[in-house]
Amino acid sequence: MQSRPLGRTGLEVPILAFGASSLGAEFRSVTLDEALASVRAALDCGLTLIDTSPFYGRGMSEVLLGIALEGVPRDDYLLCTKLGRYDLAHFDFSARRVVESVDVSLHRLRTDHLDIVLCHDIEFVPLGQIVEETLPALRTVRDAGKVRFIGFSGYPQKIFRSICDRTDVDCVLSYNQYTLQNTRFATETLPWLTERGIGAMNAGPFSARLLTDAPLPAWLKEPEPVKAAAREAAALCRARGTPIAKLALQFALADPAIATTIAGSANPANVRAWARWAAEPLDEELLRDVRALFAPVRDIGHVEGLPENN
Repeated sequence: MQSRPLGRTGLEVPILAFGASSLGAEFRSVTLDEALASVRAALDCGLTLIDTSPFYGRGMSEVLLGIALEGVPRDDYLLCTKLGRYDLAHFDFSARRVVESVDVSLHRLRTDHLDIVLCHDIEFVPLGQIVEETLPALRTVRDAGKVRFIGFSGYPQKIFRSICDRTDVDCVLSYNQYTLQNTRFATETLPWLTERGIGAMNAGPFSARLLTDAPLPAWLKEPEPVKAAAREAAALCRARGTPIAKLALQFALADPAIATTIAGSANPANVRAWARWAAEPLDEELLRDVRALFAPVRDIGHVEGLPENN
């Protein structure tokens, strides 16, 4: 698996990382065998950066990862987890909870250190707390040797400058905003991050199943014109003999300014397919035609979090 530097951290990360949200049964019921097999497939295929959170399965994802990684040399993989979001509407970014959350994650993951810890979905809380309380507490934990690098994740592009203009972080994670349909992360934020040496991570290349052949879930928040364009694009890809998911993943991996793109599944066959796709050339003609279909709805998304953070 090809790798890229994560900003100025000194970490070399695979361009495709394994997202473990599915291990928390966030999208469907998952068996223990499926969870363990998907992690093994990820490591076998070179997806050696693993992303999780205490929010995923309300701890289940971290617990299953700890089991799956037992016996694997710690130097063979990188762990990224998060803190601050613990349920759909439960956020706690207090300094006290920072310390507790890191210690609980270490216990669940059966390790003595975390490579990256991100403040999770900060758009749902006042950003002043993240700058003045959460990140300083996380730096103290880092100084104690429990965490190597710190940052935050979120959806609105506004939050990245809002935080990074006021304090220092090592890396950030944007989700669902660098895809075939929505490239706001690249146009509005990536050049700015690159100038500052802040590592850029991307999650959600399939945009919550929008860019797959699967039925669209009822909870998908994108507007109806976006969904209609996605169905048309998927049909075009099928007619050309390429799943739209393949094109979506390859597109997300192609930008050299993005260190890694995170995709997750508890199905090991999916993980192996993604690794194959990552090594295959991008169909530039198909990409051009699909992006033309998305042109009328390009960069149209939805509001996420507090109004003042959008």
